Amino acid sequence: MLREAALRVTRPRVAVLSAVHDHPHADTDSIIGVVRRDLPKVSHQAVYDVLRALTAAGLLRRIQPMGSVARYEARVGDNHHHVACRSCGVVVDVDCAVGAAPCLTAADAHGFTIDEAEVIYWGLCPACSPDTVPDDNH
Repeated sequence: MLREAALRVTRPRVAVLSAVHDHPHADTDSIIGVVRRDLPKVSHQAVYDVLRALTAAGLLRRIQPMGSVARYEARVGDNHHHVACRSCGVVVDVDCAVGAAPCLTAADAHGFTIDEAEVIYWGLCPACSPDTVPDDNH
């Protein structure tokens, strides 16, 4: 993937890409923690630089729900959306609501050629919802 994106293959890039693939919607600190399991001496700045390069190359997508830190995911190119829990902050992928990208049609595009729509649905996840009945079998 790195070579196809015209990026040099380095251990930090491979480690960060792998961490994001294994932990979708992880924030930078979480990604640093995962990367440091294999590369204990990698710096914060190196991980930030790799995340920036991988995002610019289109290998990762950066999302930042309102009131949250930036998060990264490897699911790119399909213009999917997200649902976020207002209580615990968990973020989950949601497929496009209707039709093909950009999924939503702006009432007035003001001359822009729109190629992506970013939607975040907000609510409470099942674990945080007071309406959820606990399952005593778990």
